[in-house]
Amino acid sequence: MAEFPLVIQQFRALFKKNFLISWRNYRATCLRIFSAFFLLFFIFCIDKAVNPWLASSAVFKKVLDPKPLDFTSIPPCEENFFMKVPCFDFAWSGNGSARVQAIVNGIMTNNPGRPIPSNKVKSFSTSDEVDAWLYSNPMRCPDPILKFQIPHQIAIERETTRFRIGDPNFNWEVKFKEFAHPAVKEVSTVGEVGPTFFFAIGMLGFVFQMNSSMMSEKELKLRQAMIMMGLYDSAYWLSWLTWEGIMALVSSLSIILFGMMFQFDFFLNNSFLVFGFAFMLSSFMSKSSSSTTAGFSIFLLGILTQTVMIFKFPYSDNFAASYQIILSLFSPSPFAEALIMLADATSTPQYPRISWSSEQNVLPIIPIVSLHYNDIYIRLAATFFLWFLLAIYFDNIIPSSIRVKKSVFYFLKPSYWAGRDRIKVEECGALCSCKGPVPSLEDITPDDEDVLEEENIIKEQRREGLVDPNIVVQICGLTKTYPGTTNISFCKCKKISPYHAIKGLWVNLRKNQLFCLLGPNGSGKTTVIDCLTGITPVTRGDAFINGDSIQSSIGMSNIQRIIGVCPQSDIFWDDLSSQQHLELFSSVKGLPPSSVKSVCCSKSLSDVKLTQAAKIRVGRYSREMKRCLSVAIALIGDPKLVILDEPTTGLDSITRWRVWETIEEAKNRCAILLTTHSIEEANTLSDRIGFMAKGRLRCIGSPIWLKSRFGKANNLRGLATLEEAFSNIAKKAELEETTAAEEGGPESYLNP
Repeated sequence: MAEFPLVIQQFRALFKKNFLISWRNYRATCLRIFSAFFLLFFIFCIDKAVNPWLASSAVFKKVLDPKPLDFTSIPPCEENFFMKVPCFDFAWSGNGSARVQAIVNGIMTNNPGRPIPSNKVKSFSTSDEVDAWLYSNPMRCPDPILKFQIPHQIAIERETTRFRIGDPNFNWEVKFKEFAHPAVKEVSTVGEVGPTFFFAIGMLGFVFQMNSSMMSEKELKLRQAMIMMGLYDSAYWLSWLTWEGIMALVSSLSIILFGMMFQFDFFLNNSFLVFGFAFMLSSFMSKSSSSTTAGFSIFLLGILTQTVMIFKFPYSDNFAASYQIILSLFSPSPFAEALIMLADATSTPQYPRISWSSEQNVLPIIPIVSLHYNDIYIRLAATFFLWFLLAIYFDNIIPSSIRVKKSVFYFLKPSYWAGRDRIKVEECGALCSCKGPVPSLEDITPDDEDVLEEENIIKEQRREGLVDPNIVVQICGLTKTYPGTTNISFCKCKKISPYHAIKGLWVNLRKNQLFCLLGPNGSGKTTVIDCLTGITPVTRGDAFINGDSIQSSIGMSNIQRIIGVCPQSDIFWDDLSSQQHLELFSSVKGLPPSSVKSVCCSKSLSDVKLTQAAKIRVGRYSREMKRCLSVAIALIGDPKLVILDEPTTGLDSITRWRVWETIEEAKNRCAILLTTHSIEEANTLSDRIGFMAKGRLRCIGSPIWLKSRFGKANNLRGLATLEEAFSNIAKKAELEETTAAEEGGPESYLNP
C-alpha cells in the first residue's frame, strides 16, 4: 500500500497527458465523437425519401374500417411499365358483329373520367388474329394485372347488361375494400437497416481505439521510456481505461442525442440509459488486439455477425446454450442482438419500449428469442473484463521491446505475488520458428591486466561480502546470449546461430564519477544498458545498482526509481511541450507535485538552455533541441545513476559543448554511465574509460592512464594514438573471433 500514492500521482499525470494529446488533436477527437452524426444523417435522408412512398399503404397502420377503392376507370396504357409507344388501351375481336361493335363503342364512350379515343383501340375479326398480333407486337397492350384487368372486366359487364336490357342509363358501383387488420411490423429504413448502421456506429469507437495513442506509445517506445523511469503497470492501464471510458460515454451520449434529434423511434421509444449503457460497453470490445488491421478485421467480422443475428442465431430455442456462451465471448455478438431487440421493440406503436423497469415485456413480443435483455448486459460486461484481463496477461508474456517477458503461468507463482520472483531468461523466436538451447560460454581470462584486476577486485568483494558505500553499480560477470533459432517460412528454412552479445563483464561504478563505455557498433554497449534498465534479461551473472539486483523484480522496480536514462534515439510525444514532458516524467518518478514546476522543470530547462522554448511543442524542435531535452529528462529528480546512450551523436559542436557542460555539472550529484563513439568526448568527460569489442571488455582505466599506455605525452597526439590503439584492439578482437569460429572453440558464434 506504500506505493498507492505514487500510483495515483502517475495516474493523474498520464490522464493529463491523454487529455492534452486529444485536445491538441482536436480534429481526430471531434471525428471520433461526432462521426455518428454523419451515419445517422444518412439514415435520416433515406428515411425521409422512403416514407412518402410507404405512407400510401395501409399495411403499416391499424385498419378497422377500410376505405373502399374505385377500380372502374380503364387507365391509359402508358401507365403500365415498359410499354412500347404507340400502345393501345385494349384489343378486341368480332368487328364484323354490329352487337359487339355497339358494346365496344359503349365501353369507349362511357369510360368514367376519360373517354377512350379510337386510335387507342385495336380491332380484329377473330380471337386468333388478336393472339397473333399480341405475339408479334409485345408490350403494345397492358398485361392483365389487377390495375388493368378489373376495370376492363367491369366495363364489359356493364355495357353488355345495358345492351341486353336496353337501358343506356343502367349502372352499378363496384368497389374494393381490404380486410380489417392490425398494424404489421413496419418496413422502414430505420427498422430494417438501422441496427446494421447503429452497430457500425458502435464499432467505430473500437476501430478508433486500434489506432489510438496507446498503440503509438508502444510502437515509439514511449511506454518503455516511462517503465525505465519507474512507471507502474496499474497506473498505465488505469489511465487508459478511464480515458477510453470517458470517450466511450461521450460518444454514446452523442449517438443518442443525434438519434433523438432526428426523431428516430429507435432512440425515442427506448430507455435513454438502457441504450447508452449498451453502446458504452460495446466500445471496450477485444482490448487484446493491437493493430489497425486487426481492428478493421474485427469490425468486418462484427458486421457479418450482425447479419447472422437477424436469423436469431444462436439466441433462440432452436440452438444449444453452449453455442450462445461461445459466441458471446465475441462481444459484437450480444451487442448486435441487443440492437435487433431494440429495433423490434419499436417497430410498431403497439410494441412496448425497453427500459430498466419494463424490459420484461420484450419476451412476449419476440417469443423465439431465449436471451433476456439483462443477459446481454451481463455478457457484455463479462467479456469486457475478460478481454481487459487478457490484455494485461498477454502484455506480460508476449515478447516485446518494452520489458522482460514473464513466464506463461507467472500469476500462479507465490513468489510473484510476494514480489520475490527472479527474472529468468525466456527468449522467444518469431512465429514459425524453433528456438534452440542457450549455449554455455566458458570463462575467459582477460588479456588486459587492468581488466583482470577489476574482475578480481569485484570477485573478492562479492566473496567476502564487502559493501562499499561509494560503489553505485557493481556488474558481476554479466553475460547475455541470444539463442539460435530456425525460422521456417514458405519453401525455405533459415537457421540463425546463437550470438554472445556480452561475454562476462565485470565493472564497478563509483559515486560522483563518469564511466565511459567506448567501442564500435555491435560491441555490446547498448545491450549492457538494456540489461541494467530491465529491458533485456541477462543470461548469466548479475548487476547490483544501489544494492538491488537486476535479477529480482522487486530490485528492478527499486532500480528504475533511482535511475535516469537518455536512450540512443529521441522518444517524445510530438504534441506535448518540453515543460509538459518534464512534468510527466517528474510525476512518474514520484517527485512531490509542489516541486515539479517550480524547481525540477525550471531548473532542468535552464540547464539545457530550453527555457525560452519550454511551451513549444516538441514536434517543432530541431534534432539538437530534442537531444538536450532527452538529457534533461534523464537528469530530472537527482537520480543516483544516470545512463546516457550516445547523447551527443549527430550534434553540432556548440550544442555538444552545451550538453557536456550539463553532464559535467550533473557528475557532482550522481554516478554516470556514458556510451559513445567519440574518444574526444570520453577524454573530456570521463573519470574512467572501458573499451568493449565483441562483447568483452578489452581495457579499462582513467583517460590519463590509457594515454600513458597507448599514447604520448602531448594531449592531441595522445588522443590520436589512443584512437589508433582502440582501433587495433577492435581489429584484434575481430581476428580472435574469426579464428575461434574456424577452430570451433567456445566463441564460435557469429553475429547473425
